[in-house]
Amino acid sequence: MTPTAKILLLGSGELGREFVISAKRLGAYVVACDSYAGAPAMQVADEAEVFSMLDGAALGAAIEKHKPDFIVPEVEAIRTEILKDFEDRGFNVVPSARATQMTMNRDRIREVAAVELGLLTSKYLYAESLTEMRAAVAKVGLPCVVKPVMSSSGKGQSTLRTDADIEKSWNYAVAGMRGDRTCVIVEAFVAFDYEITLLTIRTREGVIFCDPIGHRQERGDYQESWQPTAMSASALESAQDMARKVVDNLGGYGLFGVEFFVVGDSVIFSELSPRPHDTGMVTLISQNLTEFDLHARAILGLPIPSITQHGASASAVILADRDAKNYNVSGVAEALRSPAPGIDVDVRIFGKPTTRPYRRMGVALALARNGDADTARKAARDAAAKIKLIYQD
Repeated sequence: MTPTAKILLLGSGELGREFVISAKRLGAYVVACDSYAGAPAMQVADEAEVFSMLDGAALGAAIEKHKPDFIVPEVEAIRTEILKDFEDRGFNVVPSARATQMTMNRDRIREVAAVELGLLTSKYLYAESLTEMRAAVAKVGLPCVVKPVMSSSGKGQSTLRTDADIEKSWNYAVAGMRGDRTCVIVEAFVAFDYEITLLTIRTREGVIFCDPIGHRQERGDYQESWQPTAMSASALESAQDMARKVVDNLGGYGLFGVEFFVVGDSVIFSELSPRPHDTGMVTLISQNLTEFDLHARAILGLPIPSITQHGASASAVILADRDAKNYNVSGVAEALRSPAPGIDVDVRIFGKPTTRPYRRMGVALALARNGDADTARKAARDAAAKIKLIYQD
C-alpha cells in the first residue's frame, strides 16, 4: 500500500501518540521523533528516531533522511530556524515555520496578539535576569504570574504574591525552561471567572471551532478539563473572533489550542499552541471527531463534517508521584466501571517508560449523557483516583 502521506512527528508524547493513531487511520505513514526511546507515539508509529529537537544537525538529518510530506511539531523546543530553512526548500511545516517560531516563545506570540493584532491581553513585561524580573514585578504589580517564555505543560510557572518570593519564582522558572534562552514573562494577575481553551481548526475551506473547554490547573499544569463550558453568546463570539485573527495571522493548516481568560463578557487572550492541546484530551470522549482527528484532517486537506457533541464530558489526569524506571498500572478494571446509568467512562494509559513526580501517566475520561459538566467531572476524577501506579524501583 502506498501511504496517503509521510509525516515526520517532532515530539512523541501522549498528544503525539493520539495524533499518530488518527493519522494512521487515514492511511498516513508516521516517523515519530523524540529525545528518548520508547516514547508514547513511537509505540504506535511506523518508524522512530531518537534525538534532541534542539540539535539542529540531527533535526536536519532526520528531515533529509525521511523526506516527509509534512513536518508536524508536537513540542515547543525545536530549532525553528532549521524548519524555516526546509520550508524555504519546499517542505511543508505544520502549520507553518513562522507559526512554530512565533509560538515557541511566549513573548513572540504575545507581541503578535497584543501589538500587531491589538487583542486584549493582561499587562506584561519580560525579564532576562533576576534584576530585570524585580523591576518588571515592580511595574506590573502584585500578585502576578511568572512563566518561562519557553516551556511546556505549565513547567516553571508560578503565581508571585510577595516581593520576598521573587528570587524563588525566578529560580523555579529557570529550572522549568526549555531550550537555551533564559527569559521570563511577568504578567499581571487576572482575576478571571474561568479560563477556556478554544480549539480552533484552520482548514483550506476556512476556520471552524469546537465547543469551548474549561480547565483547572495546578503548578501551571492542567489537572482536569470539561466540555462544553457555558459562555455568554457575546463572550463566545469575542473569543472566536480573536482566535480567528490569530490563526489567520500565523497561517497554515491544522488545529490550534487558543487559551483565554473570561471575566463576565470580557475575553482576554492568554496563550496559543499550534497543535492539539492537553486540555483537549476531553475530546477523546466528548466529540464525534477528536482534536487529533481534526488536526490530521486539516493537515491532510481532508473534509471535516459537522463537529457534534455527545454530551457533557470531562477528563482528569493520572499523575506519578516519584521517580521510577519500572512500574505497573493497576485499577484499570475498576476505573472503567460506569458509576451510574448514562455515564460512560474510559481511560488512556500513555505507556511512558519512566515516572517522575507530577508526570502525566494517563487520563480518565467521562461522558454524562444526561448530566452536566459537574457530573462528568466527578466521574472522571473518581475514575482517575482508581488507577494506581505500583513502583518496582
